[in-house]
Amino acid sequence: MEQTNATFWSSFIFLAFSSFGELQLLLFALFLSLYLITLTSNVFIIVVIRLDSCLHTPMYLFLSFLAFSETCYTLGIIPRMLSGLVRGGQGISFVGCAVQMFFSASWACSNCFLLAAMGFDRYVAICAPLHYASRMNLTLCAQLVGTSFLSGYLFGLGMTLVIFHLPFCSSHEIQHFFCDTLPVLSLAWGDTALSELGILILSLLVLLVSFSLISVSYTYILATILRISSTKGQKKAFSTCASHLTVVTIHYGCASFMYLRPKDSYSLERDQLIAVTYTVVTPLLNPIIYSLRNRAVQTALRNAFQGGLLGKG
Repeated sequence: MEQTNATFWSSFIFLAFSSFGELQLLLFALFLSLYLITLTSNVFIIVVIRLDSCLHTPMYLFLSFLAFSETCYTLGIIPRMLSGLVRGGQGISFVGCAVQMFFSASWACSNCFLLAAMGFDRYVAICAPLHYASRMNLTLCAQLVGTSFLSGYLFGLGMTLVIFHLPFCSSHEIQHFFCDTLPVLSLAWGDTALSELGILILSLLVLLVSFSLISVSYTYILATILRISSTKGQKKAFSTCASHLTVVTIHYGCASFMYLRPKDSYSLERDQLIAVTYTVVTPLLNPIIYSLRNRAVQTALRNAFQGGLLGKG
């Protein structure tokens, strides 16, 4: 009977940062600057890896696809968020919200599996260096990348279906800046316990499977490094993993904090600020980390800036 009298909505309105008043223009300038740097950095990483033959190795192939994934992830979220900061509460259709959730969840899950593939690449490079060229061939790399994206799409589709099979009524105002799983789920009508459990299970599967693969790779890597007799050799071997480990720590730290917490610890207003970390800041950190900690990327970037690759053609 209650469902019959309920008002159902075919669209949603984002109310993120609505309480900031005049500060929204300042946030717009800040987020726009960060977004442009993020977009430029990731695209530049992709172009440099494509043009510099020294970077045509599996490690940098995976890095370029990670940069591509991060670029697509931010393209689906940040432009609409920036528009909302200028125009105020901005609407999105029911279908549009489902599409945005599908793609944002898919790219986020794909990143987890790409990081696992990068961990496997480091395992082969350090634990079986003599067989690296034969094992990490183009076919295997393509299979790992394809599996990462396919797995991401399947999990993204699962998360979207778990939520959007529910009816939505009463409030249609999302206290967030994009159609993330938990803010949208909070607007669903009726008992959402099963959907909440479904989201938790899917999130656990993505994070635990991919992180377990990374952990296994680094268990073997650590054992191999400890068997190296010289300290210099150990440092050199570990340095090839430093950038990847840093990105893994940031990525899984943010994802675990957002999606593996008890339900009573959620706060939609606070979490929209935390979400800025993994939608704006983290995609910016990836190219910075690899640029600062990787000599091959530094050299390629230096050549690009000096015009060796991009300037004088």
